[in-house]
Amino acid sequence: MSGPSSTYRLQFTPDFTFADAEAVVDYLDALGAGALYASPLLEAVPGSTHGYDVTDPTKARDELGGESGRVALSKALRNAGLGFVLDIVPNHMAVDHDDANPWWWDVLHHGRESRYAEYFDVDWDSGKLLLPFAADEDSEEEHEHYRLAFWRRGNTELNYRRFFDITTLAGVRVEDPAVFEATHGEVLRWVAAGEVTGLRVDHPDGLADPGGYVRRLKERSGAWLVVEKILGVDEDLPASWPVEGTTGYDALREVCGLFVDPGGEEGITALARELGVPVDFAAVEHESRELVANTILRAEVRRIAALLRHPDREQAERAVAEVMVNFPVYRSYLPEGWDAWEAAVAKAGSPAARALDEQVRADPRGELATRLQQTSGMVVAKGTEDTAFYRYTRFVALNEVGGAPDRFGVPPAEFHRRAALREAGAPHTMTALSTHDTKRSEDVRARLAVLAEMPGEFADHVRRWTAEHPIDEPSLNALAWQSLVGAWPITADRMRAYLDKAAKESKVRTTWTDHDEEFEAAVAAWPDRVLDGPVAADVAEFVDRVVAHGWSNALGQKLVQLTAPGVPDVYQGTELWDLSLVDPDNRRPVDYGVRRKLLRRIEEGWLPDVDDSGAAKLLVVHRALRLRRERPELFRGYRPLPASGPAAPHAVAFERTGVVAVATRLPVGLANAGGWGDTVLPLPPGEWTDVLTSRPAPPRLAELLDRYPVALLVRGDL
Repeated sequence: MSGPSSTYRLQFTPDFTFADAEAVVDYLDALGAGALYASPLLEAVPGSTHGYDVTDPTKARDELGGESGRVALSKALRNAGLGFVLDIVPNHMAVDHDDANPWWWDVLHHGRESRYAEYFDVDWDSGKLLLPFAADEDSEEEHEHYRLAFWRRGNTELNYRRFFDITTLAGVRVEDPAVFEATHGEVLRWVAAGEVTGLRVDHPDGLADPGGYVRRLKERSGAWLVVEKILGVDEDLPASWPVEGTTGYDALREVCGLFVDPGGEEGITALARELGVPVDFAAVEHESRELVANTILRAEVRRIAALLRHPDREQAERAVAEVMVNFPVYRSYLPEGWDAWEAAVAKAGSPAARALDEQVRADPRGELATRLQQTSGMVVAKGTEDTAFYRYTRFVALNEVGGAPDRFGVPPAEFHRRAALREAGAPHTMTALSTHDTKRSEDVRARLAVLAEMPGEFADHVRRWTAEHPIDEPSLNALAWQSLVGAWPITADRMRAYLDKAAKESKVRTTWTDHDEEFEAAVAAWPDRVLDGPVAADVAEFVDRVVAHGWSNALGQKLVQLTAPGVPDVYQGTELWDLSLVDPDNRRPVDYGVRRKLLRRIEEGWLPDVDDSGAAKLLVVHRALRLRRERPELFRGYRPLPASGPAAPHAVAFERTGVVAVATRLPVGLANAGGWGDTVLPLPPGEWTDVLTSRPAPPRLAELLDRYPVALLVRGDL
């Protein structure tokens, strides 16, 4: 499957329904999108703002408009010639809202006699309820209605696989063909009717058999299929998976890293060390994973250890935790590949770990191997993304899902090599810069990348600011100042909510469950103190120094993403400047009225300035998406196109088949060097036209990039 030319992600909520999406189909068409890419649309917990808490997979969600609204939206998309890509959630269902989940409620009432007893990943024999922190004393208040339901049947407790540490999301056994059909039948009906053209699979690493699952899904759907798989820097998807690729976090790291100056690493690291921020990422990551394995996921560790034939239970539990903590990637896919498993066992090194290895090798498809693989991804995700990324705050532009904070940027040669590999091996994979799960938006990261070019000046400011308004936790203090600069201007309420989440995720001074009320109060007061005092003026003045360079980076990384190999996704609203932080900040309502008006002017020939309106980004998105959709034959192949001359390191360019993308990198250094000078880009033979400006394209970069820091060239006239 070639898939859509591009996708545009929409987050459906009770306040943004099927009818609301139908009303913007004409805008998405005019923008140039190839498909609407929807968050989960099946029945979910009432009031859910994300839809990943599915309660009934057999029907479209009533709060979004139900079946009639879904059909009307599908029809509108087909009439516009747009695809419909749907996010699906095979791993878990919500079980926390009274009888909203009829299957779960039936299991609670009837136990193993329920017709749905085998639908959920329940350990019927353990007699332990799986709770956060593996508490020996179960929380009667939180689970009273579960326990009462079982007492009526003569049972007392129920143990089940959770989604990460979320007790209200229970694992589903989609490895069972009957369960697969029951949970996917409705979505597959939509696909068969031509109403859904692509599928995005949420969290495949939690499944017992991800490979078997995607093979069955591909066979049953035939749709364009991508998986939310977080790959390590040099990791590939298993060769046997019949999918087009991932949801694009690997490309995100490469594209964003291209605009980070590796020369700034020493200065940025020195500032972090001076502030008391840890600068050894490997140590922080290991410590964070150990914390997760031994606290919030300890119940899973104990359950796995009980499957290990080892006389010492304590050593068995320690070995299970050690192996998962030391995984170099999120999980292994046994018996297809052993590298990740062998690396983890070797690092763990204990006799119990070797016994674990021996038992897994004897039965790589058995329950012990399966549970280990399902859980290793949880340890890595919660330990790295949701803990270490909030503790290791040396330079948070790198602290992104799928990122590698210890790698300070991506050199052009590495970027080109990986882009060529993507074109050769997965040309229809998704690429992304912002998602509903990113820690900060693409434009925040683009602005923060500027700081790597001026680490000394930034350090001077942070020292002054910290002297006036310190946060009494070094990692959070460093994160706060970077976030303030990256998202400026920002309200105190937004900043307060972000810092509260960051403080609890880092688990240094407070957590979601073990609160330090005094510390939380001090953090909550920090935004008002800063924004209402003289420091705010100094922050604003500093941001004024970097904002234009941030815009240059933002336009550059967007053009690269939209034109490089893969199917580019545009997250809702990010066709204009978007300075959002982590959810729920990045799920605020989008003003499509403003976007319509600006797009209409662009379609009429307006060339906006690069200013705070964001219209210049809308121009880039519109022209690139329209070209991809109307002339897909241009976006094949991949060849780096090196510039020559004194400012050549500041240009990144590549050729597809009849199209050339040009972007500016490291804009501060370029400005300090006096601009492009005599630097030229040797264009392939023929006459070239810039799609953005409709002007002939000269080889001298000083002329080519005199209006915008990016150019999109096609051979011949437009």
